[in-house]
Amino acid sequence: MLSSCTLLYAMKCWKIISFTTEPQITTNNPVTLVPFKTLVHTLPLAISYLLYMLVTMASVRGINVPMYTTLRRTTVAFTMIVEYILTRQKHSYPVVGSVGIIILGAVVAGARDLSFDAYSYGVVFVANICTAIYLASIAHIGKSSGLSTFGLMWCNGIICGPILLFWTSISGELGRMINFPYLFSHGFQAVMLFSCVMAFSINYCVFWNTTLNSALTQTICGNLKDLFTVGLGWLLFGGLPFDLLNVAGQSLGFLGSCLYAYCKLRGK
Repeated sequence: MLSSCTLLYAMKCWKIISFTTEPQITTNNPVTLVPFKTLVHTLPLAISYLLYMLVTMASVRGINVPMYTTLRRTTVAFTMIVEYILTRQKHSYPVVGSVGIIILGAVVAGARDLSFDAYSYGVVFVANICTAIYLASIAHIGKSSGLSTFGLMWCNGIICGPILLFWTSISGELGRMINFPYLFSHGFQAVMLFSCVMAFSINYCVFWNTTLNSALTQTICGNLKDLFTVGLGWLLFGGLPFDLLNVAGQSLGFLGSCLYAYCKLRGK
């Protein structure tokens, strides 16, 4: 997050990017680079991001990767509910049907999971709710704040960065990071830098897609990559037996995602 803020600050100072959708809107605040009122307006987004990030990291620890991905697909249902609560947005029957197919695929794929853990499953569903709130917040605040995608990322970073820095300090994680034996290794630093660049790119794509389309569209797009995630999870981490029922469930989820994309392209 510090790397993202540094990069955004540099590009803003060099006038490569703008933090607002209207370039003529400026601020006299040299620290935040956006009006303080706008920064306060994005506070719900920052809070939802912190919840989303922390709960999601906790949810992946107690469950195998393929089943984690399967359960995460049910986020689409939570996203539809949160979108309706926040913006009263309703979806057509074909879109609802495609979401139903995705959820059915998740149920079918996980029907034979022998590593059931009620607590771990519960944490994953809480993560789904936090994800839905986070994405809906991006869509809602992105359209009402006057900020560009870079502006949303900037406000989110300068609010969450200090909070996370303080949190890691009191929890002892910052001290353990400083004592990491390979901290000054060139190989580790190169990989960390590459990780930060990828994280910046992913966050930009998520913000851009969500504000340009919708929270539900971003959730569906996330499902399309799950086929590769599940395959790599089986090959690298194991923990879930390969069977025809699971493959059928994954295929249903992929089919539902494609059907949703078709409905959106046709304007249904």
